[in-house]
Parts: sequence; structure tokens; C-alpha cells
Amino acid sequence: MKLRIATIAGLVVLGSGFAVAQTDAIAQRKAILKQMGEATKPIAAMLKGEAKFDQAVVQKSLAAIADDSKKLPALFPADSKTGGDTAALPKIWEDKAKFDDLFAKLAAAATAAQGTIKDEASLKANIGGVLGNCKSCHDDFRAKKS
Repeated sequence: MKLRIATIAGLVVLGSGFAVAQTDAIAQRKAILKQMGEATKPIAAMLKGEAKFDQAVVQKSLAAIADDSKKLPALFPADSKTGGDTAALPKIWEDKAKFDDLFAKLAAAATAAQGTIKDEASLKANIGGVLGNCKSCHDDFRAKKS
């Protein structure tokens, strides 16, 4: 009887650890994605003419995007498909290689843009690769907001 209780208790503990790990991955990726969204806001404002071009802000934003995009693929383990109010579509795990590749391309595009953006004109000419990768991922792998 004691063995049975110990086994059940162990399974409960293991199961709760699984749920915590799943929730942690979702919470971590949501936090990083939110940071990335915040990093794009000043760039968007500059593109719209709502803010003056500021190279330091652009460089900081692009560095954050490049850094964050390298962290994200690991935060989509198979056990985090559901829960945590995630907008992640099942397609992520059905085509994980493509999904991970988009993050690699985003990191590369953000890093490349850091080297080429020096003024408003070069921002407009070179930011498309970064924003295009963001859009591709949102279009293909994120549930539409209702």
C-alpha cells in the first residue's frame, strides 16, 4: 500500500513538473516576443514619420531582435503546443524546420541591417528583410487575433 501511495505521489509530482515546464516555455516565449514587439515600435514610428531617425535606437532595437530571435526556437518544445493562452499554431511543430529557419533568417536580417542602416533613407531601404521575416512568421505560424 505504501509503495502504491509513493508511486502515485511520484507521478503527481512528475506530472506537475511537466505542466510547469510547459507553462514556463510558453511564458518565456511570450515575454520574448513581447520584447521583440516593443523593439519594433520605435522603428515603426520612424518609418511613419512619427519619430525622428535615431541611429542609436535603431541599433539597440535591431540588436534586441537579433538576440531574441536566437533564443526563441528552443522555447517551442513539442510539449508546449497548448496551454498558457498561446497563439502558436500546430503548424509550428508540423514544419519546425521552416519555423526555426525563419528565426535564423530574422537574426541574420537584423544583424545585417545593423551594418547598413545609418540614416532615414537606409532605414527605409534595409528594414524590409527584418519586417518581412516578422510578417512571414505571424502569417504562417500565429493564430489570428479575434
